[in-house]
Amino acid sequence: MSNLTSTSGPAPHPGAGHRGNGAGNAQHPWRRFVAIGDSVTEGIGDPDPDNPGGHRGWADRTAEELARTAPDFAYANLAIRGRLLGQILAEQAEAALALRPDLVSVCAGGNDVLRPGSDPDVLAARLDELLGIVSRDGATVLLFTGFDVGHTPVLSAVRGKTAIYNENMRALATRHRAVVADLWASRDLRLPGMWTRDRIHFSPLGHHTVAALALEALGVPHTLEPLQARAALPRSWRTARHDDLVWARAHLAPWVLHWLRHQSDGDGITAKRPAAGPLRLPGAAGAPAAPGTAEPD
Repeated sequence: MSNLTSTSGPAPHPGAGHRGNGAGNAQHPWRRFVAIGDSVTEGIGDPDPDNPGGHRGWADRTAEELARTAPDFAYANLAIRGRLLGQILAEQAEAALALRPDLVSVCAGGNDVLRPGSDPDVLAARLDELLGIVSRDGATVLLFTGFDVGHTPVLSAVRGKTAIYNENMRALATRHRAVVADLWASRDLRLPGMWTRDRIHFSPLGHHTVAALALEALGVPHTLEPLQARAALPRSWRTARHDDLVWARAHLAPWVLHWLRHQSDGDGITAKRPAAGPLRLPGAAGAPAAPGTAEPD
């Protein structure tokens, strides 16, 4: 599993990063976890028809692990697909604080970075305001860097902008005493099996991996063993270009059209877990199974 970078947030919990026998049995200090953000935190790409909103995702998986040693643990997820930083600031920040969390995750800015003409310094100013709100009552704040898109055709054009946004985020994390889970540094997340066919959202295996990275950043021992993504099959140049064209027609073109029309796939969608409450744990009746091999890209 890739290393993680924590800034001047809470000290790592004893046993941080260890898995295997006894993992997940150590206590942690959090009892109310609220997740805010966009489609990544909503869980898009990790379908589960029995879960609220029809998706599971890294945040649910993280909450399940945190709940194992805290019978009174409560979890809310206010994230909605397609949301920009300004919308998350306006719609989710105060709402999250009102739920009285002691742990808040903020995974935001990816949709902004993808938009042509967006300025990572302007985005950092919005993130600064957002962090000022969610940390106001002393909650631990967990941040996620943008992932490295250098291996992805077309999206690699925003790699430099993502890197600048990440550096701004690290500076803000120091200022607000937040913890940073470094998705950029994860080599696992560069494997095709970590992504759905749209190349933007994590697959179930990707969400599983991000949950493990989040828990390790927080210093919480857990039971999420590393799972190996299926290696990509060698492709000829012609086949790769054909696949890129198919992807562009099926996924990129609709996204660009929505952007030009000022539309979002989150229009009309509400938060899947608007109130902090208990959640079912894997192994319970009707609980979701562990992720299998992710769908091929």
